Amino acid sequence: MKHPRRQFLHLAAAAAALPAVSRIAWAQPYPARSVRIVVGGPAGGPADITMRLIGQWLSERLGQTFVIENRSVNNVAIEAVARAPADGYTLGMVAAANAVNATFFENPNFNLIRDIAPIAGLIRFPNVMEVNSSFPAKTVPEFIAHAKANPGKVSIASPGVGTTQHLTSELFKIMTRVDIIQVPYRGSAPMLTDLLAGQVEGAFDPIPGSIEHIRSGRLRALAVTGATRSDALPDIPTLSEFVPGFEASAWFGLGAPKNTPAVIIERLNKEINAGLADPRITARLVDLVATPLALSAADFGKLITDETEKWGKIVRATNIKAG
Repeated sequence: MKHPRRQFLHLAAAAAALPAVSRIAWAQPYPARSVRIVVGGPAGGPADITMRLIGQWLSERLGQTFVIENRSVNNVAIEAVARAPADGYTLGMVAAANAVNATFFENPNFNLIRDIAPIAGLIRFPNVMEVNSSFPAKTVPEFIAHAKANPGKVSIASPGVGTTQHLTSELFKIMTRVDIIQVPYRGSAPMLTDLLAGQVEGAFDPIPGSIEHIRSGRLRALAVTGATRSDALPDIPTLSEFVPGFEASAWFGLGAPKNTPAVIIERLNKEINAGLADPRITARLVDLVATPLALSAADFGKLITDETEKWGKIVRATNIKAG
């Protein structure tokens, strides 16, 4: 039988060693193993391409593999991140769609602002306001005048209820006080098919999806929805030139579970912003008609909060609900 004093000293020594082991574990450089990035979008889409670019960059800079894991639904993807351990080994795409979904879905299983720690912005790209080439209006003022002269007769398509394109058209309706019909589709492909055929008059669509049709003359671009003109369509004005204060862009960034150590957030932010300044990556972003969104973690968090509030007001004002 062990002497009580010896047993006490043995236990005390073991307990004293625990913090030391913990300190040694935390002293290991991050990342010490592969990291997964959960993306709410299909392989080959803009979000997937962007994340693979950044994932490859981080792999090169940090010496561990960053594995892209695609989920078909944005909310499913971000919920997986929110529920993951806050150790820096599960990251996730945060997008404008998530800011919309925060209000669009009445009872999500997570809170975007509360449960996700912002890491860094990645890219931003505007939609283009476009019409079929046979539509009589050739400018935004002409479109507004035509819509007001024909209330409830001009149709604007979107790839689905609750998408950023849908909310952009609702914002346009509110700010210009026009009565236009919203026609939701199940995705961008059928929407563009009907727009090209003249089944609907117009749409708001990300520039990459429509730019070839615009260049061929089958679609007419009236304006871009970003704060500045697009390098891809330099002669096309911004909507804010006609509707002061109008801005609606899609954007992607990276987030982590809440309580992820600040040192990990800071390192990832530093490396990502270095990547966004690298000519190899910026050249690829040009192909996506996107601009780098280099922000501090705090500024990216502010963007998420501001966009969630902005689109929440539109969702509530129009009473749009998930089906």
